[in-house]
Amino acid sequence: MFDQNAYGEEVARILALDGRGRRLMPLAGGRCSSPRALELLRRTTGMKLFPGSRAPEAAMAGLYLYFSCWDEAHTVAQAIETAEGSYWHAIVHRQEPDVSNSAYWFRRVGEHPIFPGLCERAAAAGMDVGARWDPLGFIEFCERARRQPGSGLERQALEA
Repeated sequence: MFDQNAYGEEVARILALDGRGRRLMPLAGGRCSSPRALELLRRTTGMKLFPGSRAPEAAMAGLYLYFSCWDEAHTVAQAIETAEGSYWHAIVHRQEPDVSNSAYWFRRVGEHPIFPGLCERAAAAGMDVGARWDPLGFIEFCERARRQPGSGLERQALEA
């Protein structure tokens, strides 16, 4: 289970503005879910919220995306020239949805340490993912699910 306090008090306060880090993010776009969170995030930096992190700005991209603040998440991710930046850039475009652009950025990620955990989470949500995480397969899965609103497939994709 996600622990909002694992990232510090300030991040926990921001996550509390919508779901405490347990909000299921939409499969496509959407409006920023918390104007207050957007305001707070715009006033800070990844270094301040995630001191000691190896990729604080990537964590900021993730926070913006958690709240469906797509433009801000894209701007931050696009400026990070590492595997973490490419990962978040891919996720942003997956949610846009822009399948080919997302696939391009996932190819730039290469193998990433988060992939085994994603594979476990997707399997726990009932997805047939095989032995290794396949980000391009996940993009396609999300696209199929997005086209079936209210379905079990959509629920699996949201929970993965």
